[in-house]
Amino acid sequence: MFPRVHRADSFFLATKMAAPLTFLLIVAVTIRAVLFRSSLAELISERVEVVSPLNAWKRVVEGLALLDLGVSPYSGDVFHETPLIIYLFHFVVDYAELVFMIADGITAVALYLSIQTYNKNVFRKQKYALESDRYPADCLELLQSPKEMFYIPLKVAMFYLLNPFTILSCVAKSTCGLNNAIIALFILCTLKGSALLSGIMLALATYQSIYPLTLFAPALLFLLQRLYIPVNLRRSSFWSFTLQYAFIYVGSLVVITGLSFFLLGSWDFIPSVYGFIFSVPDLTPNIGLFWYFFAEMFEHFRLFFICVFQINVFFYTIPLSVKLKEHPVFLIFMQIAIISIFKSYPTVGDVALYMAFLPAWSHLYRFLRNIFLVSCVLLACSALFPVLWHLWIYAGSANSNFYYAITLLFNFGQILLVSDYFYAYLRREHHLTHGLYLKKEDGTEATLVLK
Repeated sequence: MFPRVHRADSFFLATKMAAPLTFLLIVAVTIRAVLFRSSLAELISERVEVVSPLNAWKRVVEGLALLDLGVSPYSGDVFHETPLIIYLFHFVVDYAELVFMIADGITAVALYLSIQTYNKNVFRKQKYALESDRYPADCLELLQSPKEMFYIPLKVAMFYLLNPFTILSCVAKSTCGLNNAIIALFILCTLKGSALLSGIMLALATYQSIYPLTLFAPALLFLLQRLYIPVNLRRSSFWSFTLQYAFIYVGSLVVITGLSFFLLGSWDFIPSVYGFIFSVPDLTPNIGLFWYFFAEMFEHFRLFFICVFQINVFFYTIPLSVKLKEHPVFLIFMQIAIISIFKSYPTVGDVALYMAFLPAWSHLYRFLRNIFLVSCVLLACSALFPVLWHLWIYAGSANSNFYYAITLLFNFGQILLVSDYFYAYLRREHHLTHGLYLKKEDGTEATLVLK
């Protein structure tokens, strides 16, 4: 069913794909460079959908000014980025625009290579399953052909680089772009099978914003699967590798945190960065779920609901890991999407990262139920964010309820999108096991229901 590809053909295909990727990078850099030089750059950098108290460039500049004066950047309540970020820009602040464009380029190339590697693994598994007749005869149309897979990595890179959310985040010089680059490199190292680099990159991503901690489970599951180690609590090989990977991850996190203490000379960054993320003291409006709810919250209920809201990011990791233990790459996508929806200070840059993966699941389109509705909701909300903000803040003809309503709708659309892809993925896997046309015991057509 699938043609064999020789080494010479592989080299030709790789060369053929390098040209479009290079052209895409040039186009993306050009768009960003033009916007950086336009009058829109300052306006974009003020948008609450694009920047947050955690990653706004103005706050980084304030932190750099305090650092130059010999004052701890964490002495006030302005700067909440990590020490490594401020020391990075301490040396390259004059080239900040270039740094953010390079970060987007790194993210796109890392995602391109990651999906390319993933597709090779999928093709190999399909080939072995076909040779051993594991698929029912009526579901062969569900399999992905090399022709379908060929342009998917390029589409993923394009979905990231040319996504308006990514462009806005880059032009605003939001440090979210740097976090996305680290997560993309973590995904690439994981899919390439490097436990050492995967653990280091995951530690760096966790150091930046805590929430990527939930990506430990899918990374571990993928590396176990790659080494043919079964997920069995009674097997010593499982515990041996799990402890090894955990040691790399925790050890890297300790080293990075220790380096931050060495650079700063104090532990002030821990409450200013991680305490700020968890306690949500700054209720500046954003596209998340926290700000309005806690602005209206009685103080004596605050701690309880902070715990309830924060646990959402971490709560779904265990059940999803159990359900998707055979599909860790899709689990990574699910976890990144959950983080972007339920984190305390989300921006559109977070949304852009998981949306870049959507072309990788193009084979699920036939099973999606609400894709048109979700697309309309997300597009409408994206257009209405600045409108309702203007009516609330400048025109005075609306209030915070209007803006929060569109925020709720936007997050509802994201949840519906992710759950729809989750349903479609599970349904396709069920059909690959039991056949495409399901029958009841009496011979009538059956309907598949996700419970």
